[in-house]
Parts: sequence; C-alpha cells; structure tokens
Amino acid sequence: MAAPYNLRLPALPQPGSPSSSAALRASALPVPAADTSPTATVLDLIAGDMVEVDRVIARRLDTGVPLVSQVSKYIISAGGKRLRPALLLLMSGALGYTGEQRFNLAAVVEFIHTATLLHDDVVDESTLRRGRATANESFGNPASVLVGDFLYSRAFQMMLDANNMRVMQILAEATNVIAEGEVLQLMNMHDASLDEAAYLRVIRSKTAKLFEASTRLAAVLAGATPEVEEACATYGQALGTAFQVIDDVLDYAGDANETGKNVGDDLREGKTTLPLIFAMQHGTPAQSELVRAAIEAGDTTQLGKVVEIVRETGALAASRAAAAAEAQRAIHALKDLPSNLHASGLLQLAAQLLERRA
Repeated sequence: MAAPYNLRLPALPQPGSPSSSAALRASALPVPAADTSPTATVLDLIAGDMVEVDRVIARRLDTGVPLVSQVSKYIISAGGKRLRPALLLLMSGALGYTGEQRFNLAAVVEFIHTATLLHDDVVDESTLRRGRATANESFGNPASVLVGDFLYSRAFQMMLDANNMRVMQILAEATNVIAEGEVLQLMNMHDASLDEAAYLRVIRSKTAKLFEASTRLAAVLAGATPEVEEACATYGQALGTAFQVIDDVLDYAGDANETGKNVGDDLREGKTTLPLIFAMQHGTPAQSELVRAAIEAGDTTQLGKVVEIVRETGALAASRAAAAAEAQRAIHALKDLPSNLHASGLLQLAAQLLERRA
C-alpha cells in the first residue's frame, strides 16, 4: 500500500462551474477528449462480458437454502454499475486477455463486495442503499450477516477454479485488508481528532483495496510483467480512493433521490470524513467546535448547520480537489498500457468520476 500523503490541494471548481475534470483533460497525459456521455458509455465496451458475469453469478448463487438465494439476489439486483468487476473486465481487455477466468474472477470480486455491503449495513445500522431498503432492514441483521458469510465462502470456492496461487494470494490479502479497514473505521467512530492520514488509511483499506485487487487480477490473468501489474494495481487503488472521497462529498452535497442513501448518514454514524476534516481545519473556532460536537454525538439535528459550514469553509471544493489528484494518479499509472478502446475506457472512467452524483 502506498504511503499516506497530505491531501491539502488547491480547490477545483464546484460542479456547475467549469468542469473539475477539465483539469485532467488539460494535462499532458493521454486523457480522452471531452465527453458528456455518462459512465454507462464506457461500460458499453464490456456489456457482453457483463452478461457472462451475470450468468456466473446466477449459477453460483444457486443453493438449496432459499433464504440465502433470496437475500443474495436482493442486494445483487439492487442496481449500481458493478464497478469492481467492470474494472477487472476493462483491464483484461486493455491487456488483451480474453480467457474465461475473467468472468469467474469478476463474479468473485462482486461477491466479496456484496458481502462487505451486507456486513457494513448491519454495523452502520443503515436503512437505505441505492434507493431502497437495505437487506438488514428487509430481512433482519442475522440473515444479512450469515448470507454475507456465505458470499465470502462461495467467493473462496470460486477462486480455486483459477488454479493460480497468485490469484489466491491477491484475493486473500484483499479480503483481510478490507476486514482490517472495517475494524479501523469502527475504532474511529465518533473520533473528531481523525486526520487526513488516518482517514486515507481507512478508505484505502476498506474501499480502494478491492478496486486495486480487481485491476491487479486482470494483470495476473494476462501474464503481465511485475511492472505492469503494479501499474494496474496503482490505477485501481487511486481510482478507488477517488471514488470514496467523492462518495463522502456526496453525503453533504448530494441528493438522496440521486445517491440512493440518506443525506447525513455519515454524520449520524459518527464518521469523520474528509469534508468534515477540512471544515474543522479551516473553520472558525465556533464552526470547528460545532462540527466536532456533531461527530462525537452523531447528532444530525445540526446537519443543516454542518452542511453550511462544510460549504462556507471550502471543504467540499478541497475534497473534490483531493479526489482529482487521485484520479490524475490513476491516469498517470496507465501511461504505458497498450493504446486500445478498453484502455481509453479506463482513462475516461477516471475523468468522469469527478462528475458522479450517485
């Protein structure tokens, strides 16, 4: 894992002013030309592959225990872009790998991700995800935890199909690091003294690690050199970090109808995310104290004031700038990849990430 570094960067324009992704397109790196199409356009490149992944998922969810299938299918069918398996498929295409194992391992990373969502929502006592009730809200905490365990164990069964020890090492390490990240986040709940380095450690473990594993797996399947494998892993880690920073921004700048989750959930759960860290650093003593008290108490009655402070202190813009730096790092990591449509798609994903609203 790369060492944490200071995320204080010049603020980029907010959405609605000249696009923050313009800063990426203005760089010397080969970023695709401006494109107003949604991320779905990039994912069209692998639409056929995703159909095959869905077939694998449906087959491997087949079990004699109805509740396992019911809960699993409920959360997997909840929507979303399936970004982690998509990254594995896009990177496989960029490196010229067309073997069947890309479908199996794409399903594996989706199962691992789904398991973490089930466990996350229980720990966080979440009630809404992607615009509908969470699995724990619909089926109860015991079912969610146990089905999450089933998905983890099924994922490890499927890993064996690759018959590749390196694949096992990558996924075993990723699963372990993700669990560590979950525990770190739990330990940090309601801790308003959390700094950028500690925040970055959590999101690189909890969120970015599976992005990193997805792109690294594609390189392993393609038989890439160690240097290319590391470049692919760096892309995944940087993209995953940017993804989570933007997710944390949307908790204070998003619309529940678009994000599919309750605005202010992070504050209610006592999560000290980057927008709040920046707000406390750059606000007046009174503003900093109000945000600190809200974090420590998980007090959403002050949510309106907290959002106002986050905006007045420039914390949203600064957080988006931090995400932009990570997106740029992802783009830079791909500079030596072959020039093809899939590689261009990976570049476009990094540029479009800054415009995500859900």
